Amino acid sequence: MADFQYLASSIQDKVCTLTISNPPANMLSRAVLTELNTFFDQIAVDKNVKVLIITTTGSFFIVGADIKEISEINGAAEGRKASALGQMVISKLENLPIPSIAVIQGHCLGGGNELVMAATIRLANERARFGQPEINLGIIPGFGGTQRLTRIVGLSKGLELCLTGDMINGKTAEAIGLVSKALPEDQLMKEAQGMAKKIAAKSRPAIERILKLGRKGLEMPLEKALEWEADLFGEVCETYDMKEGLRGFLEKRPPKFEDR
Repeated sequence: MADFQYLASSIQDKVCTLTISNPPANMLSRAVLTELNTFFDQIAVDKNVKVLIITTTGSFFIVGADIKEISEINGAAEGRKASALGQMVISKLENLPIPSIAVIQGHCLGGGNELVMAATIRLANERARFGQPEINLGIIPGFGGTQRLTRIVGLSKGLELCLTGDMINGKTAEAIGLVSKALPEDQLMKEAQGMAKKIAAKSRPAIERILKLGRKGLEMPLEKALEWEADLFGEVCETYDMKEGLRGFLEKRPPKFEDR
């Protein structure tokens, strides 16, 4: 891994934990986004990693983009460039060949919410706060918020949150499907690590194909998506891990996958 100013990472048992630190509120400045862009490129080709956990330091998760940088935008071309950078970086997270788990504590607003919506799984503490408050500044979400939020929680609720700028807590986020679970703070990281360890024990060829089907299949007519599923099922039937998984089942033992 490259040396980063705002990012720290560690790998254990094929699980990489990424910590974002840009005190005091972990804003997604251009510098932070640039480092995330490099990190996602590196982790995408690291065969030693099968799951990514994303967390931050401090009492906030990420409060959004850097407001000072936004205030300095001069005209439509600069605005489009700033939006395109955030969208590109967050899309790289969404399209990683490995699953990601966002561990959210504190305020997760604007660009922070847009970042975690690109994660595969989202876990939050019950007191976390989520929102797209851009409208309160006379602007709109620019890192994918208007698109991913409505796809995740539905058109009506997604538009409500974008139009009002209101914040919701972790339990409400769980109820509307924005996060998978809202947990007491002392259980949050333990839950994320346990889930990551469980996924990392599975077969990489199966993990990668499930991610592809889940992400892209929704964009296809059901008939075509089912055909694609059959094709990828056929591919995994030729893997070592498929044979080992079946042997383990028949021999009543955990399989020893080799990710091939």
